[in-house]
Amino acid sequence: TDEGSSIEDADFNWDEFLEETGASAAPHTSFKHVEISLQSSFQPGMKLEVANKSNPDTYWVATIITTCGQLLLLRYCGYGDDRRADFWCDVMTADLHPVGWCTQNNKVLMPPDAIKEKYMDWTEFLIQDLTGARTAPANLLEGPLRGKNPVDLITVDSLIELQDSQNPFQYWIVSVVENVGGRLRLRYVGLEETESYDQWLFYLDCRLRPVGWCQENKYRMDPPADIYSLKTITEWKCALEKSLNDAANFPLPMEVFKDHADLRNHFFTVGMKLEAVNMREPFHICPASVTKVFNNHYLQVTIDDLRPEPSKISMLCHADSLGILPIQWCLKNGVNLTPPKGYSGQDFDWADYQKQCGAEAAPHLCFRNTSFSRGFTKNMKLEAVNPRNPAEICVASITSVKGRLMWLHLEGSQMPSPEYIVDVESMDIFPVGWCEANAYNLIPPHKAVLRRKRRIAVVQPEKQLPSTVPVEKIPHDLCPVPQPDTTGTINGRYCCPQLYINHRCFSGPYLNKGRIAELPQSVGPGKCVLVLKEVLSMVINAAYKPGSVLRELQLVEDPQWNFQEETLKAKYRGKTYRATVKIVRTSDQVADFCRRVCAKLECCPNLFSPVLVAEVCPENCSIHTKTKYTYYYGKRKKIIKPPIGENNMKSGHVKPARRRKRRKSIFVQKKRRSSAVDSNAAGSAE
Repeated sequence: TDEGSSIEDADFNWDEFLEETGASAAPHTSFKHVEISLQSSFQPGMKLEVANKSNPDTYWVATIITTCGQLLLLRYCGYGDDRRADFWCDVMTADLHPVGWCTQNNKVLMPPDAIKEKYMDWTEFLIQDLTGARTAPANLLEGPLRGKNPVDLITVDSLIELQDSQNPFQYWIVSVVENVGGRLRLRYVGLEETESYDQWLFYLDCRLRPVGWCQENKYRMDPPADIYSLKTITEWKCALEKSLNDAANFPLPMEVFKDHADLRNHFFTVGMKLEAVNMREPFHICPASVTKVFNNHYLQVTIDDLRPEPSKISMLCHADSLGILPIQWCLKNGVNLTPPKGYSGQDFDWADYQKQCGAEAAPHLCFRNTSFSRGFTKNMKLEAVNPRNPAEICVASITSVKGRLMWLHLEGSQMPSPEYIVDVESMDIFPVGWCEANAYNLIPPHKAVLRRKRRIAVVQPEKQLPSTVPVEKIPHDLCPVPQPDTTGTINGRYCCPQLYINHRCFSGPYLNKGRIAELPQSVGPGKCVLVLKEVLSMVINAAYKPGSVLRELQLVEDPQWNFQEETLKAKYRGKTYRATVKIVRTSDQVADFCRRVCAKLECCPNLFSPVLVAEVCPENCSIHTKTKYTYYYGKRKKIIKPPIGENNMKSGHVKPARRRKRRKSIFVQKKRRSSAVDSNAAGSAE
């Protein structure tokens, strides 16, 4: 390797892995449970009262047009379909209140000046406008729950009731030990001293209920049979009393359970035959029987075992349980059906087997749609829970998709295992980058793909200490943008509002005005790091000398920032340069970050900003020339060529610069119109 060059570490990186393997990531929209977990508690169409900008100390009713985590796009009632006055606000800092708050607190409701002449009787207008409308819940606008989405409400030590794995009428209280993006590590109360019996469940699992639900429905509150002998009756009773008292003092908000699906009635009867994934060893599909019907919602399914002393593998199921299938499903889909243990025939045949057992097949109406694949296809990559060690999440490949079942190969499993079977709506699979986004360890492939050895120069400012934190890219699949059929978007304070590239603003000495003009009008909304990283990448590629901009970006920092280090690239005269840049992670720091970057690049503070500049920039930047501008916005610096290295470039021989192609946006898509209220909300990309 030449002096001045660097080879990147061989740490696992999803972008590199996908590039090297030629595979694609499963689309984030395929993971239904993850999509739900990212939705805001606020929904388009909800009404609230907000401070009136044109009249201090007065308020007016507004409608939520769309959401981006804790950011709300609002429109004052009375504007109808006119989106010109739409405005974004942060629910954590804005003066927002539930409908009726003004009346209760003797505050004045007054329409904005721009529309106050539109109606003669505003009281009558409000009565009609609010009739049948949904109002934003008061506890989401005020108090400790303000601005939080359901996943954020679940904290360590939160208490929940967990249904027994075999008896639907038996529950026991569990404590949350970890909350990883809605995936909960749960510990039975009374067993605080051991983690051996911890359970991992996603918060949307129907086995989880708020404390008090069991008593309300007159069910049993007992520890599971496999742990009952670990404590005395007195110890269990004391643990239960303490947990009930704690739950009463610190109840889990009911918003946590608002997205739990209601169970539909099933049509199974005892003795019916079906095919089922063996949940104890999810590598096989086996003949199974309905061995018990508890009520209209629950039944017991047992894997068939014909041996004199069968091993009973039973599962508590409901109408929409994953992994239960009609007979002949395997035959029709070309999948191997594992015969029951003790089966004497050479080839398993359902007709002979039913005759032998004298049993009827469960009719197709008993099962959910068995052909729904949710967009998963063979060879896609994702992250998946290791069924033999639920604490592990591994890099996984889809080896086959049949109907609503997928076969996964865990490339990161510590022990070799066969491909295992999951339903496409399993809550144990996650999109590429989910672990990184939630700060959870991802088990990489055993033979991690090495990043290609490139001859590159690493741009480093003087006296910069090497980063001690490994930097990995966050793929765009974890930046869910609003979809036309969704009602919420990204989680909490990590969501960046739409950032505008204001082409008319002054570009300063580093950036090429023509290339700036070719950039998209806006980026986002999305996760802060992703949106800002995309904007910075655009800015670098719009520079006269990208290496110089990369060097300047390394110097942008603030000790008060909640930041994440990301590696940015610059290409210049056929060579690649990389540098580690600090990027803020929270929405409240985005505006300051953008201004700091603009100041460092000596351009208009509004060149890229959450503010859309129409004709005239508030900074009046059009009056400045590149020479004069630096006097107002930054100290003029000499632009230095990027450090290419003596051995990387022969003296006196300079390759002509290649004409740049228009760069396409890769990581962060333009905002898609998502609102159910108005498809032309202000701030949408044109």
